Amino acid sequence: MLQRQKVKINNVTVSYIDEGSGSTIVLIHGFCGSPAYWEKIIPDLSKTHRIIVPALRGHGMSSAINDPYSIEDMATDLKNLLDELQIQEVTLLGHSLGGYVTLAFAEKYPEFLSGFGLIHSTAFPDSEEAKQGRQNNIDLISENGIEPLITSLVPKLFSPTNEKEMGDEVRVVTEIGLNTSVTGAKGALRAMQERPDRNAVLKGATCPILLVAGKQDQLIPVEKVFSVQSPFTQQVLMEEVGHLGMIEDPKTLTNIIRDFVQGKVLSNN
Repeated sequence: MLQRQKVKINNVTVSYIDEGSGSTIVLIHGFCGSPAYWEKIIPDLSKTHRIIVPALRGHGMSSAINDPYSIEDMATDLKNLLDELQIQEVTLLGHSLGGYVTLAFAEKYPEFLSGFGLIHSTAFPDSEEAKQGRQNNIDLISENGIEPLITSLVPKLFSPTNEKEMGDEVRVVTEIGLNTSVTGAKGALRAMQERPDRNAVLKGATCPILLVAGKQDQLIPVEKVFSVQSPFTQQVLMEEVGHLGMIEDPKTLTNIIRDFVQGKVLSNN
């Protein structure tokens, strides 16, 4: 069992995993997830690197904030955590919502980054239709709590085949989602609604960038992940996964991350 630690910074209590030693990799989970999303990735990577895995506001064991907040605020939470831990350089990899936080961090604090990546995430903002969908989910949570949202969301996180065959993993992801606070889920939905287009961050970055897409992702299509090509971007398509490569195929994603951090050229398949 990976140990959680906690630190209170300003008005936010941040829970995080801190394992291993060496150059630092930070892994950020997605919406209604937690650091537990990465539990099949951390043991291998922590043999050669220091792995920091924070829980976002209102997720996992981190505190929820009632006041409205933004993706940028969540990036600042991470910067404050790195300051607290006296870490000055990281490779930052974010899954889904965590990717939005990663892009905001890359925009605000590029001096911290030796590289960064999006795992099943996108630099595009919400469409008007997606914004309305977020609002519908906020209303659903307000009226009925978190359970109906998680019940409808979790099957879409897996590829159709994996959703049928990975019963244990589906149960774990469901349990993680149900442990998300109502305040945290609503706050994150509002923050995602309001996030800007950050393709310019991908285009302007001068450090290595990893873009990982799931061929069977039902939430973020491949072309939305692979939105920018530049000398600094590496695009990797995971064939047999949906939106949860770290759970559906952790061995492959571990190898992708390790090769990226070690500076190896990755194939586009």
